[in-house]
Amino acid sequence: MNTVAGLLQAKGNPRVQSIAPDDTVLEAIRRMAESNIGALVVMRDGAVTGMVTERDYARKVILMGRSSEHATVRDIMTTEVLYVGPHQTSEQCMALMTENRVRHLPVMEGSRLIGLISMGDLVKDIISDQRFTITQLEHYISGERA
Repeated sequence: MNTVAGLLQAKGNPRVQSIAPDDTVLEAIRRMAESNIGALVVMRDGAVTGMVTERDYARKVILMGRSSEHATVRDIMTTEVLYVGPHQTSEQCMALMTENRVRHLPVMEGSRLIGLISMGDLVKDIISDQRFTITQLEHYISGERA
């Protein structure tokens, strides 16, 4: 069973994209589009204060008729941020995401943000583990040595 630390290492520990709560929603959407991601960690003075996602944008800006140019990230961000530590397993993360209907989890080491994992990262990891298991079973059944 893989840990969050292993997932981050496999991703190459990319820099976590973040935004300030006072930035505009338009800037948040622009950053997400440029980086081809669906969420940004909201930070103030080095501390995580929230998350802003494409879902937040759709529900709290578009559906409410707000202006992306005038609304701030603070206006639409999720302030109750769930997070995980590097020692937690992929399975634990998947359960947390599924139970809480979230697609992104910041990875914290103490009070320091060290990464971000997505549902896609977990799915990729699970598929990789299943492929390995299938290969091992095929070798076992055929009598081959791996």
